[in-house]
Amino acid sequence: MALIFQRLARNFVKNGYYPTDGDTMGRVVQALRFTGRHCRILDPCCGEGTALAEVKHHLNDSASTSKQVAAYGVEYHEQRAWHSKQILDHCIHGDLRDCMIGARQFGLLFLNPPYGDAVSDKAQLSDPKAGKLRLEKEFYRRTNGLLQFGGVMVLIIPYYTLDKEFSSWISRHFHDVKVFMAPEQQFKQCVIFGVRHKVTDQWTTTDEYQKTFLNLLSVGLGDIQADELPECWDEQTFSGGDDGLYYVPNADSAGKFELVHLDGKQLSATLGTHAGLWKQYGLMFGKNRTLEPKRPLCDVSNWHLALMLAAGQVTGVVNSLDGRTFVVRGDTYKDKQVTTTEEPGAKGQLQTIRTHTDIFVPAIRGLDMTPGSATFGDVFTIK
Repeated sequence: MALIFQRLARNFVKNGYYPTDGDTMGRVVQALRFTGRHCRILDPCCGEGTALAEVKHHLNDSASTSKQVAAYGVEYHEQRAWHSKQILDHCIHGDLRDCMIGARQFGLLFLNPPYGDAVSDKAQLSDPKAGKLRLEKEFYRRTNGLLQFGGVMVLIIPYYTLDKEFSSWISRHFHDVKVFMAPEQQFKQCVIFGVRHKVTDQWTTTDEYQKTFLNLLSVGLGDIQADELPECWDEQTFSGGDDGLYYVPNADSAGKFELVHLDGKQLSATLGTHAGLWKQYGLMFGKNRTLEPKRPLCDVSNWHLALMLAAGQVTGVVNSLDGRTFVVRGDTYKDKQVTTTEEPGAKGQLQTIRTHTDIFVPAIRGLDMTPGSATFGDVFTIK
């Protein structure tokens, strides 16, 4: 199955898009396990979707129990996004900044963001210690909060982007962090695994935080060479009896996964799948629709009765206490009220000022339907 996904990915290389290579993906999925019932995984820059589809396939096959792994992706490029829609459960074609995605609802974040310097319209003058503005860091900041606590992150970035700022972010947000060099070094990539946890002030004083921070920074500076991503994950590969595996947790409650500005093509596809509100058209507007008028909690005064009539809440046939029958309909229309004032103007002359004020006038129209009445059929209006 992995070969099928990677062959699909190669179709886009000629267009300037380079997905995660097959060797790296084959080794990454060996580190992931899922033994629960249902989970959600996310790739916020999913490309053609083959990498996340391979992760989903592996998690579904990692144990004999029946599992449901839902794959979510976001992709800016139209052609690649619509390819992802065919192999992922949910995919948005659009900018990540225009998406509304609920926090802490995914058990796994697969993040292989675009590489390069980010363009900003703000000079970084407020914090001289801040690191260089990079696309990798921007995507990390926007997506690490989407992981539920205990969720697993797989981050694939060029190792030299691990400056002091980036290393401190990862060290604060994740524990059990491991960093490896990818087997394919065309883009000098490293692969970082970690488990999301709640950030506390006490965590930054622990030995694990300091060790993780110094290790990531040393890799970024090139002071040390991280080990190559292993082909086999077991106790023989890692010291201390650690199998090195990362277990994706069960899904928490689902949140939003929406695009703010929906284009016509995606709207058409959504309506074709879900049919919108047309299934309820007969219920809301059909001939069999009946509205039961709600009785007031207590007797209404004449003033309240006039307001109800004018608002159209009292309509239809009304029977008076003296036996007369009317058909009434309340309404409200907009009118202008003109007031004129005189004020002294230039050279002592009076000037006239007209003020037009919008007012809403209630009007009740009735039809006398009292049998045998002298005014039978007459229309009257009460303003």
